[in-house]
Amino acid sequence: MLFEMFKPVAEKDAGMMNVLQLAYIGDAIWEVFVRNDLIRKGLNVHHMHSECIRRVSARAQAGFIQELEELLSPEEAELVRRGRNAHTHHPVPKNQHPEDYALATGFETLIGYLHLTGKDERIAELAGKILGGEENG
Repeated sequence: MLFEMFKPVAEKDAGMMNVLQLAYIGDAIWEVFVRNDLIRKGLNVHHMHSECIRRVSARAQAGFIQELEELLSPEEAELVRRGRNAHTHHPVPKNQHPEDYALATGFETLIGYLHLTGKDERIAELAGKILGGEENG
């Protein structure tokens, strides 16, 4: 687990959570993951900040989930679908493309679910597929 003080939630219980709750924690976990990755690359703080903003943006997350589509299990794909479709009653923030925002919410939903169920190694595996090919800063 990312933080040992948090016990994993049963998959059944996590699967019953509102997808926007899963996306809420998934957004935070993804940002911590990205910041951890960037700090290990030895970039200065300005470059880390700029790169972090780029990697946690809705546009970037939408691209990431599209890259990962074929690698997802049916259960993971269903979580992404549920997160993507959660916006029928939720307004899209200003300056965001609705399709990117919906896909990003699907991505964050998956990350949140994986984290809450104690599958941080799966997050690392997926992140390695999408971040591993990126250029440093």
